[in-house]
Amino acid sequence: MAITTTKSAYRKGIVDALPFILVIIPFALLFGLLATEAGLNVVEALTFSIVVIAGAAQFTALQLLQEDVPTAIVLASALAVNLRMAMYSASLTPWIGGAPLWQRALAAYLTVDQSYVAAMTQYEREPQMTVPQRMAYFFGTVTPVVPLWYIFTLIGALVGSSVPESWALDFAIPITFLAMIAPMFRTLAHVAAALVAVIVSLIAVNVPYALGLIIAGLAGMMTGAQVEAWMERTKPGSAT
Repeated sequence: MAITTTKSAYRKGIVDALPFILVIIPFALLFGLLATEAGLNVVEALTFSIVVIAGAAQFTALQLLQEDVPTAIVLASALAVNLRMAMYSASLTPWIGGAPLWQRALAAYLTVDQSYVAAMTQYEREPQMTVPQRMAYFFGTVTPVVPLWYIFTLIGALVGSSVPESWALDFAIPITFLAMIAPMFRTLAHVAAALVAVIVSLIAVNVPYALGLIIAGLAGMMTGAQVEAWMERTKPGSAT
């Protein structure tokens, strides 16, 4: 689908995000179900999804709440998991930084893993897109994703434990992230960061309060940065 106007950009964003529906629905259902199991009522579960709108951080917080972890640790862990959003924002800024403030503010709220991956892939594929077209595409990517996150969080909270365990809704979590990160493995730095993060997370699996995930993330980011710096130094024509 060629992008020639903001409307065509918006439509393409919707089309490109449609495959994410297959995992957003069970992902949101699972969160709503687990939220009620953790002691939240339906309104609290839905409010959690609307305010935070970040599945990984929400699941992290729920797990820690169920383990009676101190509130400060819950907040710190959820914040650490969500720090990737700051990196998303930094990498999106060169592409949509020229948009009106209200659009950037709305995009900041709606930036989720799916919208970021789809948008960055599209922007890099067609760098000639105008800023209005980029914003339209971005909003297109969240149109089929975000409302479904709210709706199926509510449904999951309402049906609660009546969902059969045989449905195995938790399959959506790893599949979601695998589907998103696989296309991003474009350089040695990306692969090294992911590999180190996986290894460290396995080693640190028994660290209290699920802090092993934070340690693994930091180790992966540092590895990726070091490998990228090494690649720049060894690039032909670079200064030694």
